[in-house]
Amino acid sequence: MAYGSPNHLHEVEAYFTDIRGGRRPSSDEVAELTDRYHQVGVPTPLLEVSRRLAAKVERTLNQSGGSQFTVRVGMKHWTPRIQTAFQELEQAGVDRVIGLVLAPHYSRIGTGGYQARVDRALAESKRQVSLDFIQSWFALPGYLEAVAENVQTALRAFPDAATATVVFTAHSLPSRILDEGDPYRDQLLQSSELIARLVPAREWRFSFQSQSHTGEPWLGPDLLDTLVELAAAGRRRVVVAPVGFIADHLEVLYDIDIEARQKACELGMEFQRTQMLNDDERLANALAQLVRRQLA
Repeated sequence: MAYGSPNHLHEVEAYFTDIRGGRRPSSDEVAELTDRYHQVGVPTPLLEVSRRLAAKVERTLNQSGGSQFTVRVGMKHWTPRIQTAFQELEQAGVDRVIGLVLAPHYSRIGTGGYQARVDRALAESKRQVSLDFIQSWFALPGYLEAVAENVQTALRAFPDAATATVVFTAHSLPSRILDEGDPYRDQLLQSSELIARLVPAREWRFSFQSQSHTGEPWLGPDLLDTLVELAAAGRRRVVVAPVGFIADHLEVLYDIDIEARQKACELGMEFQRTQMLNDDERLANALAQLVRRQLA
C-alpha cells in the first residue's frame, strides 16, 4: 500500500479533498498544490513504481516454491484503492492477507489510516480471510543497507565527502503525537542512526519536511531551517536522504528537489539528494524476506 497521487491536474482538488477526509480545500490551497504538481509533472512515478515493486516482490516470493503468493497494490488516497486491491485478492481466492505499507516507520496517523482501510475491507468481505498487518520495518537490514549505499553514492559526488553533512528526512506530523506515545519520531531516529553507521557518515542530522499548515505545532526541526543552521556554521555541502519515503513523488520531487535545493542555492551550499529506492531489487528482496518472516 502507498499514499496515492493524482494522475491528472484536474484531479488535484478531489485528491486533496480525500486527504482532508472529505473537507474541501480552499481555492488558493488547490491552486498551490496544482502548481506544485504542474512543476513536477503528473502522474508522479509513485503508482507505476509501486506496481513494479509489487511484481518483483511477488516473483521473489514465488521463486522458492511452497505457498503461492499474489501481490496487489492499493492506494490510501487515490486509485486503485486499498479496498479494490483487497477485492482482487478475494477474486484470486487467497485465504490469508498480509498488509504491507511502503513506508518503513509507524505512526497512528499514517500507518493507522492504512490499517483502518484494510480492516474495513476485511469486515465487508464475504470470505473468511485471516489478516497479518506489518506495522513497521524501520530496522529491516536490506532497507537500511540499500539506503546507506545510496548515501555513499551521493557523497561521492563531492570532491571531499568528509566535508559533507548528511541530513535524513521524513514527513512531519503534528507534534501532539508525542504526547500520545506515538513511536514515529523514535523509529525515524533509530533508522537514521543505523544508516549513518553503515555509511559511515562523519556528520549527520535529522530533520522533518513537508509540514502542513493546520494551525497546530508540527514536529521539527524543519529541513529548510536545518539548511540555514548548517550554512551559518560554515557547512557548505549537504546530502539529503529522505529515509521516510521509498519512491519518487511530490514530497521528494518538489519539497526536496525544488524547494530545498533552491534554499541551499540561496545559502551558497552544494546540494545532493540520494536516489530513491523505488522498485530497487534490493528493496524487493528485503520486503520479500519481511513477508516470509511475518509468516514464520
